[in-house]
Amino acid sequence: MKMEDIAKLANVSKSAVSIALNGKPGISSETRDKILKIVKDSGYIPRTMVKAGDVNSSITHTLRFVACTNSGIVLEHYYNQPFFMELIHDIEEQCRSRGYSLFFSSIQIDAFESTVQELENEHEAGGMILLGTNLTQEQIRLIAKKQPNLVVLDTCYETLNVHFIVMNNKMGAYQAGRHLLDLGHRRIGYVQSTSRMYNFDSRKSGFMTALREEGLELEQTLLFSASPTTFISQEELKGKFTELGDAMPTALFCECDYIAISVIKSLTELGIRVPEDISVVGFDNIRETMIVSPELTTVHVEKAKIAELAVSNLLNMIEGVNTVRTKSFIDTKLIIRKSSQAVE
Repeated sequence: MKMEDIAKLANVSKSAVSIALNGKPGISSETRDKILKIVKDSGYIPRTMVKAGDVNSSITHTLRFVACTNSGIVLEHYYNQPFFMELIHDIEEQCRSRGYSLFFSSIQIDAFESTVQELENEHEAGGMILLGTNLTQEQIRLIAKKQPNLVVLDTCYETLNVHFIVMNNKMGAYQAGRHLLDLGHRRIGYVQSTSRMYNFDSRKSGFMTALREEGLELEQTLLFSASPTTFISQEELKGKFTELGDAMPTALFCECDYIAISVIKSLTELGIRVPEDISVVGFDNIRETMIVSPELTTVHVEKAKIAELAVSNLLNMIEGVNTVRTKSFIDTKLIIRKSSQAVE
C-alpha cells in the first residue's frame, strides 16, 4: 500500500497523510485520528519509519549529494572548503533526522556525462542534491533526465523544470554596499573572483544597485580580481594596491569571505590598516570570519535553511506529496563586525 492509497481511503490529500505521519500541525485532530487508524489497520509503514538497513528500503532511504570539482570554485577536496563543509553538515543532519542515509560523490567536470551514469548504476539513490555552483544549463538538464528526483543548490536556471535553491545574492551584496554607503564611504572598491559563476554575477548586480541609488558608478581602477579559494595574501592584489598609492579606496567589498580574508592579509603586509585606513566586507559568513583579525563584517547565508528546504523538497518528490518544482531564494543578513567603520 502506498501513501496515495491511504489518502484515497481517508478521502484526504497525500499532503494531509504526510502531515499526520510526521506529527505536524495543519490538519484537524479528527482527520489525523482517521488517517492514523487506516495506517494502523492496513499495516502501512511510511518510509520515514523504515530502518535504513531494511532490504526493501536501501534505495528509497538513500539520498546522494553530488559536487562537480575542478570548476575553479569547487575544488577536488571541496568538503574541506568552509562554506561547503558547513552546508554539507547541515544537509547530513537533515537527512539523519528523517531516517535517510546520504552518499557523497564527486564528479570531475571533464568526465561529467559518463560519471553521472556510473554513479546511478553502482548504487541507485532515491534522489539527488546537486551542488550546481558552476554547471551549465545543459549539464543540469542531463542529470534531471537520469534522476528526476533532483534538487540543485547554488545556481538557478529559470527555464528548467527543476527544484533550485539559492541564496539571495543580489540582496546580500546590496546590504553590504548599503552598509558601506551608510558609513559615509563613496570611494568604494570591488574585489571580484577570477572564476565567474551565477552567484558572483548576481552579487555584482546587487552591489551596483546600491551604488547607483547614490548616483555612483564603480571606477574601473577600483575593480580588482582575486582567487576565491585561498586565504593567503596574493601578490597580484598587493601589486594593484601599491600602484594606486594615495588613490586607494576607503572601502572594499569582496565577493566571498575567502577573498576578503586574503585582502585583509594582503593589506596588512603592505602596512595598510583595516578598518582604520580601509574597511573590508565579505560574503558567506564562514567560521573563519571570527578568527581573522579584525573580525570580518560579512553577509550571512542561511545554510541551515537551504539544507532544510533541499531535503524537504527532495523527500516530497520521493513521497509524491508535491510534484511542482520551485525556484527558491533564501534571504541574507548583514553581520557587522570590526572590519568596517565610518569614514573619518
